[in-house]
Amino acid sequence: MKVAHVLRKYDPDEWGGTESAVLQLLTGLRTCGVTSEVWAPHLSHQPKGDPFGEAGFAVQRFSAFLPTIGISKEERTRRMAVGGNIMSIDLPLRLARSRGIDIVHSHALGRLGATARRVAQGKRVPFVVTIHGGYLDLPPQVRASFQRASSDGVEYGKLFGALVGARNVVSKADAVITCNPREAELLEARHEARRVVRMPHGIDTASYAKDHRAAAIRWLPQLKRRRLLLCVGRIDTVKNQAFLVEQMVRVRIAHPDTLLALVGPVTDRAHANKVETLIEQQGLRDTVVLAGALPPGDPRLLGLYQAAEVVLLPSLSETFGLVLLEAWAAGSAVMATRTSGAEQVLRDGENGYFFSIDDPESFHRALERTLGDRDATGAMIERGRQLAIHEYDTSAVAKRFKELYQSLR
Repeated sequence: MKVAHVLRKYDPDEWGGTESAVLQLLTGLRTCGVTSEVWAPHLSHQPKGDPFGEAGFAVQRFSAFLPTIGISKEERTRRMAVGGNIMSIDLPLRLARSRGIDIVHSHALGRLGATARRVAQGKRVPFVVTIHGGYLDLPPQVRASFQRASSDGVEYGKLFGALVGARNVVSKADAVITCNPREAELLEARHEARRVVRMPHGIDTASYAKDHRAAAIRWLPQLKRRRLLLCVGRIDTVKNQAFLVEQMVRVRIAHPDTLLALVGPVTDRAHANKVETLIEQQGLRDTVVLAGALPPGDPRLLGLYQAAEVVLLPSLSETFGLVLLEAWAAGSAVMATRTSGAEQVLRDGENGYFFSIDDPESFHRALERTLGDRDATGAMIERGRQLAIHEYDTSAVAKRFKELYQSLR
């Protein structure tokens, strides 16, 4: 069986949760005898690496663009990175010519996902779409920010969108996959899709067995003799790293030996500027480090997870708690905001703690409990680790995907 996976973006320098989830899926599917190839837009620069290619998967690039005029270069870059409704003229031709494809699996909605669906329709093969970000399950403030951003400039891609059926990607798919139970409930309640399948993301838990902390310390020498608080994710308003920086003023007083490391690519320059300004204004240069992006599976990243006392997830919206699973697999404690994604895996007081961005005191209470009671924290970490191993390992998740593919043929 051969599956074409269509991605909205594949930029190794801006690697994120979607790319991690897809790479883990493809790796697992390979062990099940499924051949996968990746289809993604061309890049305007030469990336530092190629995780999919290095893992042995064929990567096909196509031309894509944002059909909007009257916006700044910075805004165009931001929309190309996250959220912009891009389109491609050559994808349908190139994908249609590709031989031996049994399933077209889009990891993009909008015009790109609709284009992939049209190709699948022409090939008479099943079309599957995975919702990685929020679709119906979006917090009001996040939905409002997307709407404000998309209202700028003049759109000229609506006719193309109508031709390919951009509004019908979900409703016309043979199967719609979401890792979020709330998203699944909303889709089913509104009869938005023919078949909704809740399928979690997976992680390679075995990759965390080897100790990589020395690699992390060589990369960030300031980790020595410090208590590491770690946040992994793209630097973006939705990921909300600024909240953590604001809290570090108080954390530093109670725990002078703590260090907050923010690891991830910048996809929202305005939020990154806010974070950098807060660090400077509050005198936190020795307490907060913007570490930049690291490739998936990099020993330095694995080592950071293993070295962290707490992995923090302060997101405004999170479809799935992949970072939490990675933290547990590495043996770290977790704290997160109560997003629908985090709620799937985190049980407050059992395997971690929730906190509210509207109640900073809840963050500090949770942090004190986590850092102050080693026995209780150790027990919570172990419960999380067992959950990751037994329910979210890549091998088990990939088998479920293969069974779904087979049921559609």
